[in-house]
Amino acid sequence: MSKEVYTITQALDKCMKYCSYQERCQKEVRDKLTTFNLTYEQIEHVISELIVQNFLNEERFAETFARGKFRIKGWGKKKITLALKQKEISEYCIRKGLIQIEEKDYLAYLSKLIEKTYLKNKGLSEFQRTAKTAQYIIGRGYEPSMVWDELKNYTND
Repeated sequence: MSKEVYTITQALDKCMKYCSYQERCQKEVRDKLTTFNLTYEQIEHVISELIVQNFLNEERFAETFARGKFRIKGWGKKKITLALKQKEISEYCIRKGLIQIEEKDYLAYLSKLIEKTYLKNKGLSEFQRTAKTAQYIIGRGYEPSMVWDELKNYTND
């Protein structure tokens, strides 16, 4: 299977459309550009042009990504951070993204998730029920200390 060869102008136009459709990070755009048979210098030129024209903005991407993964998928901050690191987002942008998640919303969702998961695990011993609930929620990317603190409040009621 041969790759189609694009000019810089064609690649830039395609990437502008790609970035207009939804927020993208540099890694996603760079991966897309490598399929266009461009040289490293050409890829970097296209990326710098996208940044200059504000089609590509890592900080904006991190903010949108963090808000979306929390609100739509219910991910915790640890899972969001890991996903952003895999997309090669800087620590600064990751912190800016996580600020977008309101602490009260985060705690409210954590509490709701604990209640839902805890109720789903009935029929087990108290120890197993608590452990399974914590394991599931920690796996969703929530901080273990927060999960255990919230579980203590829930199981002591």
